[in-house]
Amino acid sequence: QAQLVHSGGGSVQPGGSLRLSCTPSRFTLGGLHIGWFRQAPGKGRELLSCESSADRSTYYADSVKGRFTISRDSGKNTMSLQMNNLKPEDTAVYYCAATNRALSCWLYSVDEYDYWGQGTQVTVSS
Repeated sequence: QAQLVHSGGGSVQPGGSLRLSCTPSRFTLGGLHIGWFRQAPGKGRELLSCESSADRSTYYADSVKGRFTISRDSGKNTMSLQMNNLKPEDTAVYYCAATNRALSCWLYSVDEYDYWGQGTQVTVSS
């Protein structure tokens, strides 16, 4: 059972934008690292971006740096990923995740993120 509920996703043409969001079903994101992952067919799940809980420091994979922006809204208890200038190679299932760990968010592997959304398909095609 997904602990984070996705919204957003869908199909867009190359160069377009999408915004993904996730909301926890039974807990608050406060004090947790948040992250966005994606998994393309036949590939492993990769970390795209994360934000550490303590200092709000962020990480972006080279493939999305300058195009994607991670954010959280503490008042609404929501996390988001704004994706601009989308490319066909961005096509994948996207997952939101969160974890309660001590070190910077990018130091943790997929298995060390404790809470997950169910995933949402993003397709970039002309």
